[in-house]
Amino acid sequence: MILPGQAAFAQATSPNTPTANPTAPAQIDAMPTTPSPTPEPAEPAPPEAAATTNGDADIVVTGIRASLASSAKIKRESVLIVDSVSAEDVGKLPDVSIADSLARLPGVTAQRLEGRDQRLSIRGLGPDFSTTLLNGREQVTVGDNRGVEYDQYPSEFFRNVNVYKSADASLIAAGISGTVDLRMLRPLEQSGRIFAINARGQMNGIDNLNPDSSRYGYRASATYVDKFLDNTLGIAIGVSATQAPSQNERYNAWGYAGSGTAASPFVLGGAKPYVQSNELKRYGAVGTVEWAPSDNFHSTFDALYSHFEETQLLRGIEFPLGFSDPAQSGLTVADGFATATTFTNVFAVQRNDYNQRKAENLSLGWNNDLKLTDSIHFNVDASWSRATRTDFLLETNTGTGFGKSGVADRVTVTKNGNGTYKIVPTLDYTNTNTFKLTDPQGWGNNGTTAVVQAGFLNQPSFKDDLKSLRASLNGEFEGSIVKGWEAGANYSRREKTSAYKSYFLCPKGAGTGCTVTSGTPTSLAVPADALLGKNVALDYLGIPAMLTYDPLAVYANALTPAFDNRPSALVRDNRVIENVYTGYAKLNIDGELGGKALKGALGVQVIRSDQRSVGQIASVVNSVVTIAPADQTEKYTDILPSGTMSVELIDGGYVKLGASQTMVRPRLDQERVTQDVSINLPNIGRTPAGLFPVFSSTGGNVALRPYKSINMDISTEKYFDGGGYVALSGYFKRLTDFVDPNNTYAFDFTSLLGALTPAQRATVLAAGQNIGNVSAPANTGRGEVLGVEATLSLPFKKLTSALDGFGMFASGNYTDSTIKFANSPEPITLPGLSKWTGSGTVYFEKWGFQARANYRYRSSFLAEVAGLSATPTYRTAKAEGILDAQIGYEFQEGVLRGFSILAQAKNLTDRPFVTYQNNDPRQVIDYQRYGRDYYIGLTYKF
Repeated sequence: MILPGQAAFAQATSPNTPTANPTAPAQIDAMPTTPSPTPEPAEPAPPEAAATTNGDADIVVTGIRASLASSAKIKRESVLIVDSVSAEDVGKLPDVSIADSLARLPGVTAQRLEGRDQRLSIRGLGPDFSTTLLNGREQVTVGDNRGVEYDQYPSEFFRNVNVYKSADASLIAAGISGTVDLRMLRPLEQSGRIFAINARGQMNGIDNLNPDSSRYGYRASATYVDKFLDNTLGIAIGVSATQAPSQNERYNAWGYAGSGTAASPFVLGGAKPYVQSNELKRYGAVGTVEWAPSDNFHSTFDALYSHFEETQLLRGIEFPLGFSDPAQSGLTVADGFATATTFTNVFAVQRNDYNQRKAENLSLGWNNDLKLTDSIHFNVDASWSRATRTDFLLETNTGTGFGKSGVADRVTVTKNGNGTYKIVPTLDYTNTNTFKLTDPQGWGNNGTTAVVQAGFLNQPSFKDDLKSLRASLNGEFEGSIVKGWEAGANYSRREKTSAYKSYFLCPKGAGTGCTVTSGTPTSLAVPADALLGKNVALDYLGIPAMLTYDPLAVYANALTPAFDNRPSALVRDNRVIENVYTGYAKLNIDGELGGKALKGALGVQVIRSDQRSVGQIASVVNSVVTIAPADQTEKYTDILPSGTMSVELIDGGYVKLGASQTMVRPRLDQERVTQDVSINLPNIGRTPAGLFPVFSSTGGNVALRPYKSINMDISTEKYFDGGGYVALSGYFKRLTDFVDPNNTYAFDFTSLLGALTPAQRATVLAAGQNIGNVSAPANTGRGEVLGVEATLSLPFKKLTSALDGFGMFASGNYTDSTIKFANSPEPITLPGLSKWTGSGTVYFEKWGFQARANYRYRSSFLAEVAGLSATPTYRTAKAEGILDAQIGYEFQEGVLRGFSILAQAKNLTDRPFVTYQNNDPRQVIDYQRYGRDYYIGLTYKF
């Protein structure tokens, strides 16, 4: 379905013109009678085409109401269960972002990161269980794994986005939860030459929290579409530029000491509060060339390029409290929590950090369709998707002295009603005579000896490359309910390279490797020219101000790097290569059965997978690091059947059924071969070897198989005369081969025997102790997902003509799941699963005016967040409700015709993102407040 406020495209295709099959973009339907599982929307009809008569006056129906009419048509004619969002017009922003729009669809929810909707969950299953396509082709990602971060795609470039919730044999790389297909504009489907310009300003409701940041941003785009050579050659070109700020009052707790009783209440173990200012800069371009010189040949070339840079400024103070050694006094206790505590002998770590992320995404696709006979088409599709990303993650520390040797602080901590804590120190944290560049807690250690860690630098880089080639034939049968057939093959090669560099940063001066024993200075004054002159306030936590300087200037002029060669750092580099061969065939059904209209498809996929990982294993013995290469390959075959059916039982009333087996590959970091090895020398020669291992390790598992799911889907839909519909859908998924991230398996560590003496090696081999245990993921889990969705699209003119122009769109979803691992009888919570989700939109559109308000809700869920050293970790996120609104006007007549203005507001509820631990909402870990965002935009199309 298409969301309110996002006008649909009404395709004008002659009966003899082939139309693209959206579930298999490399295909062209042989005949218009061959049913397409999901009819493709096309360009907007001109206003006069949408005119209806009310009495003696013509009323132009465009925008929201036209989108709902097209939405009902797409859903009604689809065999698959699919929902969609579409642009209001060529080059016109459908929403603040693609993810914002998708999060309003039934059963689709978004997780906010840095204040933006980035990761999607479909039907209770997180981002790892869906796949993302661009024009039907699988896409790489700039993220650490497979899940696509949707803010890498400028939303201006897409005419619509489809979310397939059931499977079809021609849908390559379908997900378990669903498949998101981003669709670019097709120039030959447009009515003529189009030039559209958009410009929008943005302001965050929170003033800039850091003095070297801004709360203002912009977004601009331009689109040009034209046709040549008697409408046989079409081009579409788009460019986009974005500078989007965000502010974040960010509170983080280490956790809670104690047991939650009156005698041992929960005491704040430590806190790491920051103020964070982000700025996202993104520049993008797209181009499409479409050529159809005759009815027998059609060729389309697509290109998309996106470059973005995100800069984060983070300033805050890390307080080691209940988990460390400060003395506690003055406790007041309520409900098992220390609501007020005074800590003395506190040595806080003051942080001025700078993070920058640069990424580029390039996607190319070339599709060629040749009509061999009146009923058979041959199609070839080639594509290349490539993403690169580099991070610069800089931490700098100041304190009163090295290793708790400076002036201690006295801190009063008071529990707030929202689960955070007010932290009031005694020291003046802006005093440059007291606070120096140093390692206040003495945390620095290179694995063998202490280092002065006045800062730390992480510089990971990622490259994701996917090439694909697809060929297929499709045609039709005569005189049978089985109307058409399709068969094809697809080859894809994906290679993801992850490379990491990290450095300890210490004060400049004597010493080597930042080690304490070599004479490295333990502290250094902050350079005066690095100070910004205005100190950051942490008053939302009770801290009046903190020392504020330019971390890049300090890094360049006051700190010395020392390479981090700990085994855990060295083994992170890896490559994962996947060669996948897919063959498929299906039959299309279109006819009558028992006097009822019947459409559907039966098909099967056969998938041969060849996955490989290259990396290294590393260990440390007697302060000597040993590295050995690692290379492993795994091959396997899967067979995935599927079937869909749609029956019109009553006029405008449909029952749609789907049954399929689908799969989705595990996280790429779980497929890595790398190992971080621990060698226990005292166990050498002890028996039995299984009880006294010499080698143990943590790492990945190249032999991981995909998650699999047997899916059953049913949808009942009733469409109203004059517009609107009601739909009720149910789904059941039987999950197998679910990946347990904490499993163990046996591994041969012979390649690391070089770390031992000759005598030790001989003893280990004689005792069979070269075999050890690896803690790594494995396919030991299984479970079930059961859910129901309801949708109502209702134009209020069906209730009374007095409400013409008003309407609503509402959806709700309930999902329940049970997942168990072989080594644990206790069920787990699925990442990204909210049992209850819902969205409601009310709108008005008439006489060029448009107004809309949308509220979306999701219950608590397991969220993936950044943990220690940016490692992904999971915590329970609290329920949240987000209110967005917009109002606009489009000039209908005169010289301003084609000109429109739009005002938008996002997160009007100012809802924070909150996580907690141990299934106890009182034990808040993260509390991030992003504030409201306001936008005003102008569009001109001619």
